[in-house]
Parts: sequence; structure tokens; C-alpha cells
Amino acid sequence: MSDLKRGLGEAVQAAFADLGLPPDLGRVTVSDRPDLADFQSNGALAAAKQAGRNPREIATAIAERLAADPRLASVEIAGPGFINLKLTDAALAARAAQVAADPRAGAETVETPRRVIVDYGGPNVAKPMHVGHLRSSIIGESIKRLYRFRGDTVVGDAHFGDWGYQMGLLIGAVTDENPAIGAEVERLNAEGSTDEPVPAVFEAVTLADLDRLYPLAAARGKEDADYRDRARKLTAELQAKKAGAFLLWRRFAQVTQEALTRDFHALGVDFDLWKGESDADPLIPEMVAELAAKGLLEDDQGARIVRVAREGDKRELPPLLVVSSEGSAMYGTTDLATILDRRRTFRPDLVIYCVDQRQADHFEIVFRAAQLAGYAHPGQLEHVGFGTMNGADGKPFKTREGGVLKLSDLIDMTRAKASERLHEAGLGEDLTVDEFQETARKVAVAALKFADLQNFRGTSYVFDLDRFTSFEGKTGPYLLYQAVRVKSLLRKAEKEGASVGPIAVAEPAERDLALTLDAFNAALVEAYDRYAPNVLAEHAYRLAQSFSKFYAACPMLTAGLAVRASRLSLAGATLRQLELALDLLGIETPEKM
Repeated sequence: MSDLKRGLGEAVQAAFADLGLPPDLGRVTVSDRPDLADFQSNGALAAAKQAGRNPREIATAIAERLAADPRLASVEIAGPGFINLKLTDAALAARAAQVAADPRAGAETVETPRRVIVDYGGPNVAKPMHVGHLRSSIIGESIKRLYRFRGDTVVGDAHFGDWGYQMGLLIGAVTDENPAIGAEVERLNAEGSTDEPVPAVFEAVTLADLDRLYPLAAARGKEDADYRDRARKLTAELQAKKAGAFLLWRRFAQVTQEALTRDFHALGVDFDLWKGESDADPLIPEMVAELAAKGLLEDDQGARIVRVAREGDKRELPPLLVVSSEGSAMYGTTDLATILDRRRTFRPDLVIYCVDQRQADHFEIVFRAAQLAGYAHPGQLEHVGFGTMNGADGKPFKTREGGVLKLSDLIDMTRAKASERLHEAGLGEDLTVDEFQETARKVAVAALKFADLQNFRGTSYVFDLDRFTSFEGKTGPYLLYQAVRVKSLLRKAEKEGASVGPIAVAEPAERDLALTLDAFNAALVEAYDRYAPNVLAEHAYRLAQSFSKFYAACPMLTAGLAVRASRLSLAGATLRQLELALDLLGIETPEKM
């Protein structure tokens, strides 16, 4: 089941080929003058340059070959050689009927499914999520859903930051504050086993404790050499799997993951894996030996590095620091070991890293090292970077006091604003208290997610809570309102005994809606190929707008039986496609509002 744009593109390309011209010149695009045509092809101009011929002559020859196509009501030449294509009402009605009958609303799957890992979220042990995690979570979740919907086998991995020096700092801070925990750590280090359950005394540690203690410990570690050395010693005990340090660390991970799971789920973000840096750590000694055996590891001022610079590089990339001069594995080392671990356990065809664009050089270095080591091939590892969410001052968003805003606080703030907006709009008055709260939650999530995903991920944007939560304009709440309006209409039609029927297209608003429904698959393909959920967000908004115009111009329940049945079918197809698009963006739609 091909969409109309692609089908016409194939016909135009064949016409170019018939004339002995390159078929790829026959690209078809949506018309920039919808009052004149539905689609257009500008390839005759480029063909004329290549063939040394008049572009209108070529365009006329192409038009003659397309004239008999039953899908086309007209083929006209404009200007120096633009080819304007207008579809018949019957072709549009047939395509709309296909979309309406398809559970996937006209969406196709990939020809060759792949095994894909999406690495996103990036939470750290002992730290509540803040707004800096928002974009990674929202964009990564949408990419995961999009790839899975198109037929790939996809695993979402939170890639927990749970290892290294910061853990030693925390172990020291917690044991200093609670001597009973410190005594238990020493006892277990001497005679315990990592197979034991986490001791009851460790359960006194909460995420609030860790969040309070970590900045204090990190600051002291910078100023106090003895404190810093002690933290490194505790880190070494953890990495050596000393039972006391290891079980206390496990408690840190447990309380953090519980809180993170709650916050992520509130955003409609869920992971298949919660693997972390600690999972890759056991592979590092073997990997370092392998890098040395392959001649990739070099000694450099007491450290051990892998050089990744290539001839022809336009800028100099530093080497990957694998082992520090102090003998420790570094951040990049863990990332390289993670690539090795994923290769062995999942055999991915593609790994997508949804991480801040400011980490681009880091990933370029790690990816090059992975290719040199034979752990990955070119194009298998992709860094999908993104910009920042900024405040009105154009700087990364912070609280009024200048601190980093916790993600849970942002969610609560947006939910409160969503409730206020619902009351202002006179919505939700027929809902129970629980139903209203759940609707407010969905509106809040839609506001946050659509505000982010409507932008190309590489750009930064300004956080504006008032604008994002509005039920007017290009916002998530507006899209939810349109979906709920269709649901209400269909419920009313069912109550009145009205049913769907064969689709006929005649009115301009019907044509516009049918064309928009047809564009869903093309939007999915582009979003998939470019790792760009904003393309799908734009389609969802255009679909909502098209339906709004259709709703205003084409009465449904008061129309004659055949027209009413046709228009209800179009409404049903719109709802299915809109809900699918929103779901791929990670947005749930309420039943009522």
C-alpha cells in the first residue's frame, strides 16, 4: 500500500527514464501552491541543463506521458518548466479508504528490520533527575517508539551512571554521617559476601540523603587531598567487590532507580534495560589487554591511550584515554567496554546515543576507537545530539534562585499549570476528581513533550510554561483537544445510530484532509531516516489543523446518509492516525476533556 506522493514519484521518474533522462530528476514534492496543484516536479529544469534542451519542452514531454494516469485530474506546465500534478477526487477517496481500513493508518514497515539499541536518559546514581535529562528522555523515547513501530527490534537502555570516583565519595560521606553504617561496611569488607542481601542498616539511606551529601563530598574532595585520597581508596574497594562497599553501593543504586523509574514513568518514558557503567567494568581488563595485543594501545606520560586522529581531519581530535597515569579506567574506557558488551550480548545493527550535542567530540573519539578495535563498523554507532532547553535569558533553564531544577519539580509545576488551564477553558467539568487529575497529567506531559519535539533536536529552545500549556496554537494541549473532539463526535454519532461508510471526496476541506492522511507514511520515513521526531510532530499538528478546517466546513451529523457516513469514516481515520502519531511522540490522549 503505497502513499500517493511516492506512487506519483515513481510514475514521474519512469517518464524521465523514457526520455533517456536520469530518473532521480523526477522527484515529486508537495506543491507550494496548493491552490493550483497537489504535487509538483521541478526536475525538467535540471534535466534541461544536463541535456542542453528547453525545460518547457522536456516538461511537456513528461506531461504527455502522465496524461493517461487515472490518478491525475490534470498535469499542467507552469513558469519555465514546473510540472503541476492534481489528483482526482476518486484517487484521494481510494487512498483515504485504505488509510481508514488500515490499523496502522497508512504506515508501512521497513523492508529489512534491524536490531537497534537506543541509549538515552543517562541518569546517575545518587542524583535526582533535573531538567538537563528532559531532552534526552523525551527525544530518546520517541526515537525508540518510532523505530519499533517501523518494524525494528529495539531495546531502550538507560545506561545508568553508577560507577567510579563519585561512588567512593558517597560511600565516605554516608559512613561518616552514620557510624552504624560505617561499622557494617568494615565488618562486611572483612568477612562478608557480595551475594548477601543488602543489610537492614543500609536501608536507612534515602535518595534525599545522597542528593544532600554528594555536593558536599564533591566540594570537600576538591579542597582536601586526604579526603580525596580516601574516596579513591573506597572506590578501589568497591571495584574490587569488597562486600561492605559493594552492598552499600547496591543500596545507592536501588533507591536511585526507584525514584528514577517513578519520574521517568510520569513522563511516559520506560526502559527495557537499566544497565550501567558497572556492567561494563568487568570487561575492561580483558579489553585493555586486547587493545594492547592489537597494537592500538600506546604509553603516553604514564597513561595508556588509543590514537584516533585520521589523515585529512579538519580538526585535531585527542586520543582516547584508556588508562590514566594513576592506573584507573576512564569515562571513555567504560563507553568502549559498553560497546563490546552490547556487541556480545545483543549484536546490534545500530546503536543510537541520544546525548547532549556538547558530547559530540567524546563520542567521535570513542566510536573511532571502537572501529579500530573491530568492535563496530562505520555507521553502526550514531550520536543523535540535541541542544539545550533554555530560560528566558537564553541560558540553560534554572530555578529562580539559579539552581538546577529537579525534573520531578518541573513535572509538578507543569501539572499544576495544566489543571489551571483546564479550569480556565471550562474543560473537565464533567470528570470525577481522579479523572480530572489524570487528564491534567496527560495535558502536562503533552505540553512538555510537544514543546520539545516540535523543534529539530539539534536546536535549543526557550521554556515558556504559559505558551506550552495553552489549548491554542502549536502545542501539545491543542493536539489533545482535537483528538478528544473527534472522540466526542464519534461517540455522539454512535449514540444517534449513525455509522461509517464508503469515503467520497468532493469538498476542498475533504481533499485537504485526505492529502494530509496520505502524508503520514512519508513523515514517518523522514523522521526515521533523520532521527528527527519533529517531522512527526509537524505532521500531527498539520493533521489536527486539517481536521479542524474539515470539522468547520463539512457538517457531519446533519448531512445526508451517504455524506455523513463518508465524513465519519474520515473522522475515524483521522483519530486513529493522530493517536498513533501522538503515541510515537510519547503522548497519551484522554477520552474526555
